[in-house]
Amino acid sequence: MITLPHYLTLGAVLFCIAVAGIFINRKNVITLLMAIELMLLAVNTNFIAFSRFLGDASGQVFVFFILTVAAAESAIGLAILVVLFRNRATINVAEIDSMKG
Repeated sequence: MITLPHYLTLGAVLFCIAVAGIFINRKNVITLLMAIELMLLAVNTNFIAFSRFLGDASGQVFVFFILTVAAAESAIGLAILVVLFRNRATINVAEIDSMKG
């Protein structure tokens, strides 16, 4: 039987992996976006676990909205990344701050 601490441990491990991914690899925008999505997945896991443990469906509703916002964020982030790659021919984060207006 999987209990609440198992879900919370999984969420904590996913969140720590995402934080490590952000701090270790700061050069690739795609990796940064994936790490942010992994953070949101960890938060969603905790919401679902508490929702099931407490018998309340409000956590699952929050997860639905978080997934909607995460999908929009990914689409906009990747669109910006495509435009940046077309203009700069690189996706290096260190070169993004030198943009011209």
